[in-house]
Amino acid sequence: MISTNDFHSGVTIELEGDAHLVLESQHVKPGKGPAFVRTKLRNLRTGVIFEKTFDAGVKVPLARVERRDMQFLYESDGQYFFMDEETFDQVPIAAETLGDRVQFLSENMQVKVVLHEGRVIDVELPTTVEQTVVETDPGLRGDTQSGGTKPARLEGGAVIQVPLFVQTGERVKVDTRTRQYISRA
Repeated sequence: MISTNDFHSGVTIELEGDAHLVLESQHVKPGKGPAFVRTKLRNLRTGVIFEKTFDAGVKVPLARVERRDMQFLYESDGQYFFMDEETFDQVPIAAETLGDRVQFLSENMQVKVVLHEGRVIDVELPTTVEQTVVETDPGLRGDTQSGGTKPARLEGGAVIQVPLFVQTGERVKVDTRTRQYISRA
């Protein structure tokens, strides 16, 4: 059991029979009335994100989740295959479970697969990945790092905003959580 006062990003709780990941939490003490905790949760089975308010200090059961290091191998017919690094078992994961994160997957990438009651509920990518820009508008002379941005398509299919000086064929570092350009690789 965990108190709602101890909620923070990354905590996994059991709610209505499903595991939920706390994305955001805010403890609120209004001038009038009791304190409460406003949270943003993601249902790890369905992927639905919603907001829920709890009374402060209420105990909620922690969900028993297991995080295993796995390596991405390949994709076949909408199934993405990962290898458990301890047992060498191959685990197929449906594209729906991964969502748009498949755009950042590359062969042999190390990820954490989250399991709840033996079922895959989430895949945690590395915080940053390096990918090649396959399509972007050409930069103009005088473009600087502090200038504007332009859209660029990466090798995995993701479209992100990059500075004007980035050219097609360059490798860039991208934050997988926010889908934002960090730097050239």
